[in-house]
Amino acid sequence: MTDSKLKGLKLLILDVDGVLTDGSVIYNDKGEETKVFGVRDGLGIKLLMEAGVNVCIATGRHSEALHHRCRDLGIVHIFDGLKDKASILDLILNRTEVSAEEVAFIGDDLPDIPLMKKVGLAIAVADAHATVLENADMVTLAKGGCGAVREVSETVLKAQGLWENILERFL
Repeated sequence: MTDSKLKGLKLLILDVDGVLTDGSVIYNDKGEETKVFGVRDGLGIKLLMEAGVNVCIATGRHSEALHHRCRDLGIVHIFDGLKDKASILDLILNRTEVSAEEVAFIGDDLPDIPLMKKVGLAIAVADAHATVLENADMVTLAKGGCGAVREVSETVLKAQGLWENILERFL
């Protein structure tokens, strides 16, 4: 069942802290927040978008570091500072012109569960909260911030029959 959902996937929504990062919040001496993002996850995102799968952000925290990373990757749909992530699903669907069944969401903690329940494919990172893991259709082998998004990206591209063509570019 998951494989058919992966084949029809048109939009991947990502949480940030605990998914694109390891969940750490780092402040410098000036009180400015910084985040550490994995470049391999970034390449996975770019490959997905090049293949026609849209990528969107839905996160509870606001961070300028996130906005800089999204600009670098070409992610234009960024929803941050959300108290209720599931509340923006209709807006995302309207902006991207896809149905909820064509959407996957990757989360890691309790605030992610309501959105996970509304999309076609709920994905948890390996080190997600136990309740999130119980509510996931798919669980990554990699932890959040340590290649989980890349793993999902490659899994989607393989399910859609696009991975071999992508590899040819690099070999």
